[in-house]
Amino acid sequence: MKHSESLSEVNQSVDTSKRTGWRRILSFIGPAYLVSVGYMDPGNWATDIAGGSKFGYQLIWILLMSNLIALLLQSLSARLGIVRGLDLAQASRNAYPKWINIPLFGLAQTAIIACDLAEIIGMAIGLQLLFDLPLIWGISVTIFDTVLLLFLLNKGMRKMEAFIVSMVFIVGLSFLVEMFIVEPSLKEIVKGFEPSMLSGDALYIAIGIIGATVMPHNLYLHSSLVQTRKFERDQKGIKEAIKFNFIDTAVALNLAFFVNAAILILAAAAFYKNGLHEVAEIQDAHKLLQNIFGNVAPALFAIALIAAGQSSTVTGTLAGQIVMEGHLNLRIQPWLRRLITRLLAIIPAFFTILYFGDSALGGLLILSQVVLSLQLGFAVIPLIHFTSDKKTMKGFAIKPWVKVLAWISSLMIVALNVKLVIEEIATWSSSGGWYLYVIVIPAAILIGLLLLYVFVYPMLSTKKEGHNNVPHGNALDIGSVEKINYTRIGITVDFSKNDRNTIRHALLQGGKHADYYLIHVVETAAARYHGKSVMDYETQSDAENLEKYQNNLKELGYNATAHIGYGGTVTAIVEISKQNNLELLVMGAHGHQGLKDLILGTTVNSVRHKVTIPVLIVR
Repeated sequence: MKHSESLSEVNQSVDTSKRTGWRRILSFIGPAYLVSVGYMDPGNWATDIAGGSKFGYQLIWILLMSNLIALLLQSLSARLGIVRGLDLAQASRNAYPKWINIPLFGLAQTAIIACDLAEIIGMAIGLQLLFDLPLIWGISVTIFDTVLLLFLLNKGMRKMEAFIVSMVFIVGLSFLVEMFIVEPSLKEIVKGFEPSMLSGDALYIAIGIIGATVMPHNLYLHSSLVQTRKFERDQKGIKEAIKFNFIDTAVALNLAFFVNAAILILAAAAFYKNGLHEVAEIQDAHKLLQNIFGNVAPALFAIALIAAGQSSTVTGTLAGQIVMEGHLNLRIQPWLRRLITRLLAIIPAFFTILYFGDSALGGLLILSQVVLSLQLGFAVIPLIHFTSDKKTMKGFAIKPWVKVLAWISSLMIVALNVKLVIEEIATWSSSGGWYLYVIVIPAAILIGLLLLYVFVYPMLSTKKEGHNNVPHGNALDIGSVEKINYTRIGITVDFSKNDRNTIRHALLQGGKHADYYLIHVVETAAARYHGKSVMDYETQSDAENLEKYQNNLKELGYNATAHIGYGGTVTAIVEISKQNNLELLVMGAHGHQGLKDLILGTTVNSVRHKVTIPVLIVR
């Protein structure tokens, strides 16, 4: 059965209705903590360290402003998920033409891969700093995160949230201890909250901080995660869910702000005050911490970096699932989807180390943030359109003053990110490569036009008939129901204890008037290579067993014939079904799952996708 819900495996898995008082409020707490880890990932670390080491406490107000913008946008994202029961990607599929959702998915997936790339690099650096593990091995180890995510999802939403919160706690505790070690100046910290004019490198780093703070994948993720809470979908229930989720978001993002501020303050106190103004890379920060404060601070720093990378990568792969299912309505096996996302992020990191060395990872980290910034407008602009729409949001559309603040924030983000992209292109143009004029600049122009279309289309489409793009189409009238008489029925057998049940169900479908085709496939290595000409022991034994079934059925008054296939089970069953024009195929299912499916294969699933006749699965 298909599921149309966002993150269907955990949708409405946390019941809030049976709790009262503080327990009820706490039942809503969780989704924003998963989102908040994206606000303190290794990409943030790089910009915070650069800002603190180069300009001291001057850029703390930029962190605060970024956090307030993030709080506004994340609360809109939660509102969309709660009120409409759709995540941002699903809402985009409903609101925009089908063709536009393909590039929207491509951009969102590219941003998630870029974000995942930052987590991989950060975690690999953390492993190297703590265990002296080479970066190439550290990157290879991160592929096992996919297994961890599957394990956490199977344990339920609350267990996953507990894991993430514990990771966030480790990060926060590590920096709290480091703050006591470095003893920063409280007076100068307070002064850093005062807005100041920015230019040159300070402006560039400020843009980097904003770009690394407000991440597009978090908007997709939050709108989906709030749907894991089950509550009464009446006016009161929805209003209460919005309020409690805002509390959740405010607490979680303020925690993220304190972690980012702690990193910047740490860099300012440890490096800027000691005249070390050029510390920009995470490895440099670790080495200098060791030189200044001994072994305790750098060890805590590395542990926090691993925890941040681990937790951020879990949320990044979840976001990958959401954009694929939302924009394309495409669902593939969870382990495969997460493995693809992780591999697409690992490959560029892997080859960067192989061809350019470990030192090039810092540049790749910055590039990942630039790629991330390109997609931000494609998430923010539709989000504001959707939450402002009184027709779909009914009484929960955002107020005019919130709408104005949201548009100002989005304009600021898009403008600063466009400036960042233009500056990067200007830097690349000094090398004068042909790719710049053939690929980079045309791609930037096309993306700009697409962004303009995404902004304008919802305002124009309100005059037209609304879309009815439901996940699986509309229900049809069943009409009159007539009995179906199957006359040619295939039965797959493997001479296990399941055969009796499989054959019994098949006989009930056709009675004594149908013809039955007993199907068994010989899977030995010899059968795969030699086919029908093989005469090994297993083939002869299987032929005898199949004949016994055939004779047994004839004695009971049923017409049965035996058919042996060779080699690949799925291919052989499909070929026999087609050659004999079968009308129904009855198959026994063994019921193994997970790792056994990977090792032994999933015959039933593969067969039913390749035949055009009904398949009855018997367990």
